[in-house]
Amino acid sequence: MHPVQLLSLATALPPYRVRQEEAKARGRELFAGRKALYDRLSGVFDNAGIAERALVAPIDWYSGDQGWESRNRLYLDASEKLFEGAATSAIAAAGLSPADIDGVITVSTTGIATPSLEARAGPRMGLRQSLRRVPVFGLGCAGGVSGLATAARLAAAEPGTKWLFVTVETCSISIRLDTDDPAALVATALFGDGAAAAVVSTEGKGRAVITGAGERQWPDTLSIMGWRVEDQGLAVVFDRAIPSFVTAELAGAVDGILGDLHLTRAHIGRLCSHPGGAKVITAIEEALDLEPGALDLEREVLHDHGNMSAPTVCFVLDRLLARGLPERTLMTAFGPGFTCAGMLLERA
Repeated sequence: MHPVQLLSLATALPPYRVRQEEAKARGRELFAGRKALYDRLSGVFDNAGIAERALVAPIDWYSGDQGWESRNRLYLDASEKLFEGAATSAIAAAGLSPADIDGVITVSTTGIATPSLEARAGPRMGLRQSLRRVPVFGLGCAGGVSGLATAARLAAAEPGTKWLFVTVETCSISIRLDTDDPAALVATALFGDGAAAAVVSTEGKGRAVITGAGERQWPDTLSIMGWRVEDQGLAVVFDRAIPSFVTAELAGAVDGILGDLHLTRAHIGRLCSHPGGAKVITAIEEALDLEPGALDLEREVLHDHGNMSAPTVCFVLDRLLARGLPERTLMTAFGPGFTCAGMLLERA
């Protein structure tokens, strides 16, 4: 890839917050009809490594009888606001105006928007009528890396153009109380909401330089992670074997991605990984022979915000940029497919 400047990075959160102890207490009330399931799995609230999460609705909303229409209505209202907040901040941080943006990649997998989010929010923001739009659905947690990499590839293909990347996820609206699926209770303990945005271009002085990207997908793994579409809304698919799968398979995937870029793990100063959960972070460290606790920023973001799906890795990157990048950083995230997305950053 022709080097692409990461001109800016911004994050945004919705207005409501819930402490983990409150979420656990409310979960006990709301899963009262499934006491055996709750008692068996309630320890996930204590072991998730999460203190607090941002939500797109007050906590009482989640106890209501919500269906597809009400969930998606909330998705549209909240996601437009989050899109506009994150995107406006990223454009301003890049020293640009909305009219300077040539194209936008919008990544979101927690609701349906047709017209897509950038078409809804763009006119209010002042984005051009000639804006090139690439809305992307289905990437899940991998979208923070693969979406930003896609924006970088498009910027590299047309030197001088300026591309906006925005990812918005409202994971909490998929919390379900009408099922005996253990994954539904795990989601209640993990999911938060948030957004992130970035501007990339071959021109200008960036906070980092994107120099390459790659992905690895495993066959016969469609059931590991994703959504089931049901009458009451999206139902999360989480296989309990995800951490052990990561431990067994990540090293080969990372080595393959780096090999395509003519690098090895020895060239990488630090990972910047999506913190999908406490066990997944530990599995990444074990898989890549990292020191225990090496992914400290990932644990901090999980502690402060929970799993927000695609935006979460951008929150980690924001903290890493503030601390100072090593010479080379590899961003990684897992998503439905089952997929590992990787992107190489170099210090500006």
